[in-house]
Amino acid sequence: MEFKKLEIEPEGNLLKRLITSAHFKKSIIYIAAGAAIGFLITFFGKGAEFSQLSKDELLPNILTGAFIGFFLTNSPCARNKC
Repeated sequence: MEFKKLEIEPEGNLLKRLITSAHFKKSIIYIAAGAAIGFLITFFGKGAEFSQLSKDELLPNILTGAFIGFFLTNSPCARNKC
């Protein structure tokens, strides 16, 4: 019998593999796009100048947009598991 030598290479650091994965990059892009859309909706919805908007008005809408972007890439249906 002849056996092929098993070549095992170290996988590397978990954090490094996570950051370099395509899914992580897609999630970051969708989160940033959702936050930008949340900001734009607040900005144009109020019809005010930027100096008139407070953090109390902007932050919840930006976080909601970022969560929606996160959910779009990480929900079970987005990963074909529903």
